[in-house]
Amino acid sequence: MASSAQTLKRAGKVVCIGRNYAEHVAELQNAKPKQPFFFLKPPSSILLPGEGPCLRPRGVVMHFEVELALIMGKTLRDLRPDDEQGALDAIDAYAVAIDMTARNVQDEAKKKGLPWSIAKGFDTFLPMSAPIAKARVPDPHAAELFLDVNGRTRQRGSTGLMVYRVPRILSDVSRVMALRPGDVVLTGTPAGVGPVAPGDVMRAGLRVGGEEVREGSIEVAVEESPSSYVFGET
Repeated sequence: MASSAQTLKRAGKVVCIGRNYAEHVAELQNAKPKQPFFFLKPPSSILLPGEGPCLRPRGVVMHFEVELALIMGKTLRDLRPDDEQGALDAIDAYAVAIDMTARNVQDEAKKKGLPWSIAKGFDTFLPMSAPIAKARVPDPHAAELFLDVNGRTRQRGSTGLMVYRVPRILSDVSRVMALRPGDVVLTGTPAGVGPVAPGDVMRAGLRVGGEEVREGSIEVAVEESPSSYVFGET
């Protein structure tokens, strides 16, 4: 399967690994997980290049989190955590993604022990680059993610700093739910997350061997959402 930008919209699910960079865990004052944990974002949150701005819902404190995305090319079930070749063979392509988070919505849900799907699931809350051919990323643990806001670097970190590497991630997910061709797996974000507001412009990407991977570039403006949603206490 050769991934194209439009095939991303047909993803069956988007699986997101949480707290997978130690410095990010520390900056949010979270506990380091003893094993990978994950949550889902709806495919309807995907925003492809050229599709318009990232929309901030009213009353929401919206944070950016740049991540390396895995685009699956094969069905995976019950993968062994030491099967590195099996994990890499199951990946069709990579992409850069920005996991947008309604931080105040998430914080309230955490405090009250409620699910936080809303905090991750708004439309446009997953800007993604075009797919990146596997040959452009020989080792998913030897690349550098970055995100700038209005030309200022906010996140910059090596994928080699992942707490749990790609084979372990895909193993843990596939032991719970089958991963199918077209599914997207986000691998966690490095330190430096923070808020953006209408008028800001985010630019994110990936460097391999010090050179930016052109097709992995994202540039997206932030605008106020026209939706009738307004954040209120649950």
